Amino acid sequence: MNSDNLPASLQLQKLRLLSGLIMFSFLSMHLLNHALGLISIETAEHGKRWFSVVWMNPFSLSLFYGAVLIHVLLVLNALYKRRTLNMPMREAVQLVFGLLIPLLIIEHAASLRFSSMLYDIPVTYENVIRRLWINAPVAGMRQSVAVIVIWIHGCIGLFFWLRYRSWYPRFGGYFLAIAVLVPVMALLGFSSAGRELESANSYKMLPNPIIAAPNELHRPDQRQATIDNNINTIVKTIQLTFIGMVGTVFLLRGARTLRQKSTLIDVHYEHGATVRVPKEMTLLEASRLNGVAHYSVCGGRGRCSTCRVRILDSDGPLPPPSDIERATLHRIHADEDIRLGCQLRPQSNLRVALLLSQNHQQTTPAENEPIRPGREEEIAVLFCDLRNFTTLTEARLPYDIVFLLNRYFAIVGQAIEQSGGRLDKFIGDGAMALFGLDGSSATACRDAMRAAATIVQEIDRLNEELEKEFSVHLRVAIGVHTGPSIVGVMGYGQAKSLTAIGDTVNVASRLESVAKELNTTIVVSEPAIIQSGVNIKDLQKRDIKVRGRSSPMRVYVISETESTRFLAVPA
Repeated sequence: MNSDNLPASLQLQKLRLLSGLIMFSFLSMHLLNHALGLISIETAEHGKRWFSVVWMNPFSLSLFYGAVLIHVLLVLNALYKRRTLNMPMREAVQLVFGLLIPLLIIEHAASLRFSSMLYDIPVTYENVIRRLWINAPVAGMRQSVAVIVIWIHGCIGLFFWLRYRSWYPRFGGYFLAIAVLVPVMALLGFSSAGRELESANSYKMLPNPIIAAPNELHRPDQRQATIDNNINTIVKTIQLTFIGMVGTVFLLRGARTLRQKSTLIDVHYEHGATVRVPKEMTLLEASRLNGVAHYSVCGGRGRCSTCRVRILDSDGPLPPPSDIERATLHRIHADEDIRLGCQLRPQSNLRVALLLSQNHQQTTPAENEPIRPGREEEIAVLFCDLRNFTTLTEARLPYDIVFLLNRYFAIVGQAIEQSGGRLDKFIGDGAMALFGLDGSSATACRDAMRAAATIVQEIDRLNEELEKEFSVHLRVAIGVHTGPSIVGVMGYGQAKSLTAIGDTVNVASRLESVAKELNTTIVVSEPAIIQSGVNIKDLQKRDIKVRGRSSPMRVYVISETESTRFLAVPA
């Protein structure tokens, strides 16, 4: 989408993200520079020269200072627009840390920058370490805390931005390792450089205008004292200005609350709760402010539809949907009476029904499950089932049946996992598997067909092994289809897991039943087998009727002997 066509709120979100990324890049290089102190102060000084080449030129400085100013203003704007400060813990941590950051770093950053800009005094890495480690260790401790706070704030922002990307689960562990290592190495580098100065006993307690803290050292030189006073005045002015800006935002919020008390409306929930809130407050904010459990995966940014509500009644007309809300409602094919709770700002009394309720027993995925909201993905689905299983169980001991099933389940599970798929669930003597959760549709189809062929081959070997002891010949029926499905973490309690639902899943299950009806081993849809890249010229094809589809569906019927060709399908 062209940025000119984006709604203003989305443009501001993107601008806030871009400014944050610029600052995070600056911070990352700065911390890596400190990490070089693990080698020596000289190495860190050499790294600082490279840092200066990238960030201390006029263009980069303008870019960085512009990003800082824009980010601060946008954060204050977002803080003002929030109708309630009730929010999830992770959002609260990010907000509080964001407001603390300027107060923690203004003195250090402004002292260095204005000493260099106004008085042409060079800033050396050794002088900075001397001041923060030896002359003013309290200031050094404060900056160490600031590093941790800034880094956590930035990492939370990056997590919110990247967590729903399809590739994030594969690389999330690496990102976590980097997020831990970078600040730890930076603080260790700072400590190592400080100890190096101490052990060399090369420092002198001399006035240092570049890095001076208020009343830190005795400075007999009148010019030196003037420089220090001027810089301290600038620092205090910046700090007070920021405090004043934050205070002004809260004063404006208070004034708005007083003004809106005369324009309250009632929101009645279908389950019986009633809340009185000011006009212009979103339904999601109204729910959070009054303790009503209102689900929202994306945090109220209009990026999902989990906060949707059904409008049951209203005393007046509702405001039209915003561009963001209209796009989301169109995507889910919502009825006219469905609105997003995070976007709707009612002007009159209304009654609503929450369509999605949050699970209070477990709001996060089960252990070892990836954090993945429901969304549409192109995947391949495989269903596998034992034929005539009821007949097999009639004349055998229960323990024998358990043994046979466990051997069968092991074959199916290993074939799926070794082919790059995910074993979704076992249903009786059947199994469901997903392919392509982290790759392309073509790769998913190749993996699914290879898994199907491996299952057939391993079942044949199992028959040879068990035929004498159990007089059994196991046969399987497999269905494979590809297409869009809703993939997400679903379930309750310990049964919560990553799964898929939708037409693609239903069709794959139907194809497995067709394999039984046709007395064959594998039935695969035309889209799936074409994308797998296998030669299909000599394979039998049929047009079958699938429930829920108006037109016949073309499928390919594959026998046990023909399935071996899929073992050679490249990964």
